[in-house]
Amino acid sequence: MDLALARSFLIALLIGALVGIDRERKKAAEPGHSFGGIRTHILLALVGAASARLAVERSLPWAFAVTLAVVGAAVIASYVHHNRTRDDAPGLTSEVAAIAVFLLGAMVVVGDAALAVALGVVTSAVLAYKQPLHGAVQRLDTQDVFAGLKLLIATFIVLPLLPDAPADPWQAINPYRLWLLVILISALSLAGYVAVRWLGSTHGSAITGLAGGLVSSTATTLSFARSSREAGAATGDGHALAAGILLAWSVMFVRVLVLVAVVNRPLLLAAWWPIAAMGAVTGVFAVWHYRAGLAEGRAAPQQEVTVSNPFSLVAAAKVGALFAVVLLFVKLAQEHAPGLGVYLVAALAGSVDVDAITLSMADAARTGEGFTQAGRAIAIAASANTAVKCAVVLLLGAGRVRARIALATAAVLASGLLAAGLLNLGP
Repeated sequence: MDLALARSFLIALLIGALVGIDRERKKAAEPGHSFGGIRTHILLALVGAASARLAVERSLPWAFAVTLAVVGAAVIASYVHHNRTRDDAPGLTSEVAAIAVFLLGAMVVVGDAALAVALGVVTSAVLAYKQPLHGAVQRLDTQDVFAGLKLLIATFIVLPLLPDAPADPWQAINPYRLWLLVILISALSLAGYVAVRWLGSTHGSAITGLAGGLVSSTATTLSFARSSREAGAATGDGHALAAGILLAWSVMFVRVLVLVAVVNRPLLLAAWWPIAAMGAVTGVFAVWHYRAGLAEGRAAPQQEVTVSNPFSLVAAAKVGALFAVVLLFVKLAQEHAPGLGVYLVAALAGSVDVDAITLSMADAARTGEGFTQAGRAIAIAASANTAVKCAVVLLLGAGRVRARIALATAAVLASGLLAAGLLNLGP
């Protein structure tokens, strides 16, 4: 007996059983609404594997084609029979799943066992997670769909048309790389927006801070600061609000590391410590305030952070223009003021948007030179951004949250500047 062949058939049967289990449960819950159960799907996988075996090993390609046609006809006949008298006929999910099991069983025998198993798991997951998938689609609106399409257009249509070469006298602006940076930051913001839509923004300060930080830590900070002033005494000692703000900042530091890793991984290996130090200190303060809020019973006030879909082609063009300006200033500073000038540009740019200077410095250090300067510039930009957000809380916030954020900010800035100043980042 060919053990390899027996193993292939066994895998095919297991795929049929995996999908059949979900269909069996649906069949029991909604009689007449599902094509077959576990036995039917096991047999379908067996028939698919056997017909594929005959087609490949016995040179009978018609056997597989005829069998697939028969299975398809049976599936269609079952659908028509069960829904002939119904006005609200259900979808074809069960019937399509049955044909998928047949084809996956065939794939195992012809040598694609690993892929067939993976696709079988995906098929089972799609069937099992019906309600979450439908709920996710229902939460989408027209603007969300258009935003996704625009991101795809910017990635697969606009990007290939741009020249991959410097287009200015200072050799600082590469249209292809510039647009690639725009796509990267837009995709990251869009992913954060999706996280907010999935998680919701009214499940407490902690989740709000984490999810809101993916979209914009500055917007999240502003929202919490206003909440502290509007809520007044309801915010208590400010532990919950401080935890939400600091968690959003923690996400910002992680986001910086992700951007550097994508654009220039060697720079991440050499210069991750200052950002990691600031992120760690921020996380410690966030956890402490969260635990303090739990102890007081105030850790989950219903804060609402309003976010909108962050991607549009106009907004992407503005981001690209900002990146271009920052890249140009960084290049000029490196040529005419290679020390203090670069750090000054980093501080000014970081106070407005930390993503632009992070990507600019990471791209400028692609050649492997200036890792020390690039790492410290990114740390300075993150520090400036943190200081500005602290100022937002001090100016717009109220109550004890201001003092708590000021103390955390002092510790974060001290840890970042100390790490950037003492760490030898390499040549």
